[in-house]
Amino acid sequence: MSATTQPDTTHPDAPASTSSPSRDIALIAAFAALISASAYVGAIPVGSAGVPITLQTLTVMLAGCILGPARGFSAVTLYLALGAVGLPVFAEHSSGIGVFTGPSGGYLLSFPIAAALGGFLVKYVARDRRTRALVVFACSIAASILVIHPLGIIGMMLHFDVSFLEAATWDMPFWLGDVVKTSLVAMIAAEVHRAFPQLLHRD
Repeated sequence: MSATTQPDTTHPDAPASTSSPSRDIALIAAFAALISASAYVGAIPVGSAGVPITLQTLTVMLAGCILGPARGFSAVTLYLALGAVGLPVFAEHSSGIGVFTGPSGGYLLSFPIAAALGGFLVKYVARDRRTRALVVFACSIAASILVIHPLGIIGMMLHFDVSFLEAATWDMPFWLGDVVKTSLVAMIAAEVHRAFPQLLHRD
């Protein structure tokens, strides 16, 4: 009787196992911690609404564009859950459910959706081109334009009871910073996917 042939996983062309439940949990927890830390960087209130500028959008979109839609969504949701239960992980060391009804509530609620959309675009639209920074930039900025800014504006509308146009003018100062942060997301994520081409294989 011949011995069963096992796949040669040491061969350079053999598919590598890049994901496991324990590794996924570790990645999700690590990015949730990274997003928490980024909330403290900057935290400068901007405009009449007083919504602070932080590096959160940078790390939120990094989570989506690097981990993919499912793990990226999970990492950001974990971050929001930690803040909701009372850990001071939001901007200006705030926490609690009440933050979600405040001026920045719309932005916070948009983050998991934006991470999932950015990750989806990188994984399923960009595909092998995700090693190109310009392609990742397009995926990330699309999520920001379609999700983060609209929901952020709606959140300010509801909180301050103002028109969409007025809330949109309060949102405008964030655009320049978003372009800079999205550029960093694109460069970092493209390099990560170049170094770990199978990272999104099982997301």
